[in-house]
Amino acid sequence: MPNAITIKRKVLFGDCDPGGIVYTPRFADFAIEAVDSALAVLFESKGGISALISYGILPPARSLSFEFLHPVTWDDELDIRISVEEIRVHAFCFLIEGYLADDTLAFSARLTQVCVSPETKETIKVPKALKARLAQLT
Repeated sequence: MPNAITIKRKVLFGDCDPGGIVYTPRFADFAIEAVDSALAVLFESKGGISALISYGILPPARSLSFEFLHPVTWDDELDIRISVEEIRVHAFCFLIEGYLADDTLAFSARLTQVCVSPETKETIKVPKALKARLAQLT
């Protein structure tokens, strides 16, 4: 991932089950929070999703998938690397990879967001200016 943005996250006690392993649903929070933070860095704004909205789109998620490769436990420090895997006509896909401190890949996720018109709620093309900005993370 040559053009990825890395977001650091420490695993908290509340993220884990009684055995100290991260609850599977918490990974969705990790991924979406990391994408929002990465977009804030990319767009130099306070909120990443609000920056997307400033391009005249609503960006609902179409899909979110995970592959779990190594256990993540309480107090682990994660480097979550976000890049843009693909920019389509009406959507864009993020690759989200979570690495442990020793550079072990713990999880990999893909998030696809679709461009929707705020007025009509119909699918629209990814705006050219947004495409250019997202391409910085490919």
